[in-house]
Amino acid sequence: MRKTQRGLGWFGSLIVLALAAAGGYYVYKAVMETDAAPSCAAAQNACLQKCRRSTTEAAAAQSCQQACQREAEACASATR
Repeated sequence: MRKTQRGLGWFGSLIVLALAAAGGYYVYKAVMETDAAPSCAAAQNACLQKCRRSTTEAAAAQSCQQACQREAEACASATR
């Protein structure tokens, strides 16, 4: 005798639940995310990360980090 399936079953319900949770997460992020510009500290951190990724020579990395520091100081003075 064969049992006929009605509805999704437990595995289908689990997949639907996972998709609903993922969709809810992205909707939450879109609604709660602010469109404000990043803070000076966040901009400096991003700049320093870019320096670390893009430069392998010590002199180039140091000049890049100094440029990031100047930008951070300019940002801080502009926000005052």
